[in-house]
Amino acid sequence: MKAPESASFTATELRCPACAMGLTAGDVEFRCDKCDVDYPVVAGIPILIADERSVFSCDDFVANADALPNKKGVLSSAVHWVLRHQPGLSLNPKSESNYARFANELESHGKSPRVLVVGGSIVGQGMESLLQRRSLSFVETDVVVGPRTQIVCDGHDLPFADDTFDGVIVQAVLEHVLDPFRCVAEIKRVLKPDGIVYAEIPFMQQVHGNRYDFHRFSHLALLRLFREFKEIDSGAAGGPGMALAWSYRYFLLSFLRSARGRLLASLFAHFTGFWLKYFDYFLIDKPGSLDASSGNYFLGQSSDEILDDRVLLASYRGGDV
Repeated sequence: MKAPESASFTATELRCPACAMGLTAGDVEFRCDKCDVDYPVVAGIPILIADERSVFSCDDFVANADALPNKKGVLSSAVHWVLRHQPGLSLNPKSESNYARFANELESHGKSPRVLVVGGSIVGQGMESLLQRRSLSFVETDVVVGPRTQIVCDGHDLPFADDTFDGVIVQAVLEHVLDPFRCVAEIKRVLKPDGIVYAEIPFMQQVHGNRYDFHRFSHLALLRLFREFKEIDSGAAGGPGMALAWSYRYFLLSFLRSARGRLLASLFAHFTGFWLKYFDYFLIDKPGSLDASSGNYFLGQSSDEILDDRVLLASYRGGDV
């Protein structure tokens, strides 16, 4: 079996997510002879999940091939339409320029860099221009099937050989995994020795994604999460205005239990609180925003050195009230 024509990977680069051995391509599956396991291909997408190591299962995708699982749950089309057309509460003033810098770092290292997107079933915020760069190729993975999913896999066990990619993007994903440190170790493993990573993760945000939401990271916590990477840049991605807007919405939602009531409260919050996010154009680079950010970003290069915790603490640059 060959990789899908639109994919930027070859079958020989794939590895068993359980034992990391190479896979044998069959007619409708990829087989690991060591584990005696067949990994199915559904709608042309390899499902490379080690059932015994993940909260997800290959069977979830095979059994629901016509209605593949989605962590956002099932909403009516009418509700989806309303949610798509209401004023947004989120604003990321940094992502587009950060992705441009990410691309420039990759292009300075060589021709035709290859980028793994973890959580890439849809286009991430600010990624539009990056994805249009012809110098870069992308392998987009997720635990759900979306418009851009090329491989379904769990970020805890990336099904790729060591030193495969020049860059990795993990935007708004690490809050949804059970063990972000294990996922970052996997990112480092599949990156080339001088590979570049770009990550964004929430700090002052309420639960989203229902049961699949586990972690929040301050700026220093994010630096420690990527302590085996040399920092190129880091800071607030979403500012205090966005954090306040989200808090306002969830404050209203906390009074209600019915789905209809919560939907109406959410709409009211969006139409009356969307303007709060625009303060972030003014606040995003101020020191105090690191202590009150909605989310933070990290741009770094894989390194053999590990950030010392004392150096980490000395790098605090928040408001320090």
